[in-house]
Amino acid sequence: MNLVYFGSGAFGLPTLQRLAAHHAVRAVVTQPDRPAGRGGKLTPTPIAQWCHDHAPQLTLIKPEKVNDPAVIDQVRSLHADAWVVIAFGQKLSRKLLDGVFAINLHASLLPRWRGAAPINAAMLAGDSLTGNSVITLADRMDAGLVLGQTTRSLTDDLTAGELHDLLAADGPDLVEEVLRRHQTGTLSAMHQDESMVTQAAKLSRADSWVDFHRPARECLRRIHGLTPWPGIGVVCSSSSDRLPMAEFKVLRVEPAGAPPEQPRVSCGQLLTAPDQGLIACGGDTWLRVVELQPPGKRPMTWEQFARGHRLTPILDIRSSVPPPSEPVGGRSC
Repeated sequence: MNLVYFGSGAFGLPTLQRLAAHHAVRAVVTQPDRPAGRGGKLTPTPIAQWCHDHAPQLTLIKPEKVNDPAVIDQVRSLHADAWVVIAFGQKLSRKLLDGVFAINLHASLLPRWRGAAPINAAMLAGDSLTGNSVITLADRMDAGLVLGQTTRSLTDDLTAGELHDLLAADGPDLVEEVLRRHQTGTLSAMHQDESMVTQAAKLSRADSWVDFHRPARECLRRIHGLTPWPGIGVVCSSSSDRLPMAEFKVLRVEPAGAPPEQPRVSCGQLLTAPDQGLIACGGDTWLRVVELQPPGKRPMTWEQFARGHRLTPILDIRSSVPPPSEPVGGRSC
């Protein structure tokens, strides 16, 4: 098939690779290069970078505004059989889409989790199942007809980054199947149940909080659901000295039982012996820190971190970004 691909984020990269290998991709439309990093160097999108490195023969279009008349004329003049849209970052207008078979790959089981951060939203909510949906494009975000879906179970050990990669890898087969059915005239479409719609809001650094007064399972979902971005940064300090003793991002945790000889602790306190790394959470529940990342350093295990720092036996631990309703003082665990 002759295709046009619209995408910017890494989520769509496995699908683009498959399409470029098996179809005639007439053009790839992506966002313009943007400043990134401390130096503000102009950086291409992951999609543009892959095209530069691995498929320089593909026509690359980087419009500031995809709905400008000149861009519309350029893309529509390609007369593709279908357009595939994945994490593009701009809304395609009716004029651009008129008369075109265009599909979108979205990382949720629509109508659940329409919006910008569906992977994180599913994890934060404690969903047991998620997946991908291929839909038609509609005026309202992610409200199109469902053309196909795949599912994947959610487990406590997954981080959002890992789930992102798994769902991205599931995308090519689903998109290929929808395109095949379209080509053979066997494609069916299903309306979304509007009564079941939930919204996945865009995340920001203000969401980088965790409240250790909540039960351990809630804290685990929040830590894993926001790793690697925006991430959960924590500050540790001695109960007798409020100055920070250690700062790091918590990357991975696991549920843990109470220590055999449990000292008197409050929620949000950390037992620091190298073989522990235990955080007391609400409801007399515990988490064990499995992996963390100090500022400017590589990820490491709790044991590696503890061996390299002189820590008191018990530390107060709090997120660098306070929770919206952070308790005053400590509540007993």
